[in-house]
Amino acid sequence: MASQSKENYLKALFHLDQKDKAISVTELGKVMEVKKSSVTNMVKKLAESGWLKYEKYQPIRLTKKGRKAAALIIRKHRLTEMFLVTKMGFGWEEVHDIAEQMEHIDSPILFDKMDELMDSPRFDPHGSPIPSKDGTLHATHFYPLDSFKQNDIVLLKALRHSEHTFLEYLNSKELKLHEQIAIHSIEPFDKSMIVSYGKHTHVVLSATISTNLMCEKVGDI
Repeated sequence: MASQSKENYLKALFHLDQKDKAISVTELGKVMEVKKSSVTNMVKKLAESGWLKYEKYQPIRLTKKGRKAAALIIRKHRLTEMFLVTKMGFGWEEVHDIAEQMEHIDSPILFDKMDELMDSPRFDPHGSPIPSKDGTLHATHFYPLDSFKQNDIVLLKALRHSEHTFLEYLNSKELKLHEQIAIHSIEPFDKSMIVSYGKHTHVVLSATISTNLMCEKVGDI
C-alpha cells in the first residue's frame, strides 16, 4: 500500500502527464510545493516500486502500473465528490477537502458501493471524468467558453479548475453545469463576454472566467 505522500505524488504526476509534456523534477516540485531534493528522493522511491521510470536529467514517465494506480486514486476522489453532492446534499464548493481525505482510504468495497448507489456516474460534480475501475480515463471534447463565437449557444459541461473561490463566484452568478449559455457579444479589447443563461440576461463574464468554463456548442441564437 502506498503512503498518502506517495499517492499525492502519483496523482500530481498523472495530472501533469495528461498535459502531454515532459515532466521534470523541477516542475513536479512546483506542483507539490516542496524542495527539489525532496522530490528527487520521492521519485527514486516511486521508481523502485515500479510506478514510474526515472533517470537523472531525463523526464519522469509514469509506468502502466503507476498510471493505473494514480487513476484509481483520482477515481476515489471524484466518486466521493459526486456522492457527497448527489446523496448527501453538499454544495460543489464544499466537497474537495473531504474527498482529499477519502481518496486515501484503502477499501474497494466502499467505493464500489458508492459507484453502485449512483448508477456508475461518468463525471464528478465539476464535470471532470471519473476513471473506470480498470483505471481508464475517457477523453472529453469540451472547449473553453472563450473559444466560441458571438451568437453561439453552448452547454456548460465542465470546469477547467474547481477552486473554492471560483465555485463561490459561479454560485453567486447562479451558473451551474448543464446550463445553456447564449453569447451575445465579445469585447475585442479584453475578451469579456455578454451572455445570457437561465433567467439571467446580459451577464458580463471576464476572460478569466470564460477561459475556465468548458463547453460544447448546441446551437445558434
